[in-house]
Amino acid sequence: MPNDLTPGDGQDLFASFKRAWEGRDPDAMLELFSEHAEYRADPFLEPMRGLVAIREHWNAIAAAQDHVEFDAERVWVSGRTVLGSWHAALTERATAERVRVRGFSTMELDDQGRIVRLREWRLRRVVGIDSSYRRRAASAGE
Repeated sequence: MPNDLTPGDGQDLFASFKRAWEGRDPDAMLELFSEHAEYRADPFLEPMRGLVAIREHWNAIAAAQDHVEFDAERVWVSGRTVLGSWHAALTERATAERVRVRGFSTMELDDQGRIVRLREWRLRRVVGIDSSYRRRAASAGE
């Protein structure tokens, strides 16, 4: 991959992120990250460091969310950094709450095109109950 990214590279990265999140596929998500990546999902929390921590985060997301929709609104590139504003909608499996999320991400990439640092800022709001969603009945012992 050349030194500077193109706008198409940024769009491709967000398209891969979209496929992984909407597919609730932690393996596909981890393919986007370098081995020693740092991921800060909230500016006020400590970053996750390394693929093990990032996998744990995305495993939890895949288990907790359903009916995920994600779209990048605007994508910019500067050198080896991709910046983007985006929105998402999802259903929380435990409560059937429908949630809307708006966010902004910065993704710094290595020479192989993998994310070495991802920072996100998110606002989320519950907008109702997903009437098409049927929660699984709790099994004995839960």
